[in-house]
Amino acid sequence: MNLPERETGQVRIGIAIEIPEPYAAQLSAARVAADDPLANFIPPHITLLGPTLLDAGRLAQARGHLAAVAAAAPPFTVRLRGTATFRPISPVVFVALAQGISECEQLESTVRSGMLDGELRFNYHPHVTIAHEVPDADLDKAFEAMADYSADFDVDRFYQYEHGDDGIWRPQASFRLGSGDTTLV
Repeated sequence: MNLPERETGQVRIGIAIEIPEPYAAQLSAARVAADDPLANFIPPHITLLGPTLLDAGRLAQARGHLAAVAAAAPPFTVRLRGTATFRPISPVVFVALAQGISECEQLESTVRSGMLDGELRFNYHPHVTIAHEVPDADLDKAFEAMADYSADFDVDRFYQYEHGDDGIWRPQASFRLGSGDTTLV
């Protein structure tokens, strides 16, 4: 995983839609089955803003920005269906979105604006990773194992995560769509 180097006084944040249960457990199990070493460090999610460095003193301002983004976005439904891959560009297998793509794209665009604006390594494509930077045989295994996967769920919030010194991504705050109400987790 490409993580920016954190300096003293900085936090490494990410913004994502959390996958609810029972789907989160199913997608985590798929990542474990693919022998992905990050399976126990990264909860299943749809990324809105990848790993980003922020001065700790600006976290409240960033949360204000995120609350405004959430207030302007209505809740929506996501339908996950089947697998796809970014190979040969990137060694990733993922569960694809069949519904909710445009809503995720709009959220990503507004989240990644203002103080959180930054360059993307790749064009944004909402998805749920189930295997990343593992041998081709494990990528193939993950692709086949989840090819018929399907799940529908409502999205009514997104989360600000922080990357801990132990390598685990943990939710720190949630932002309710349609209201911007912020809850520290």
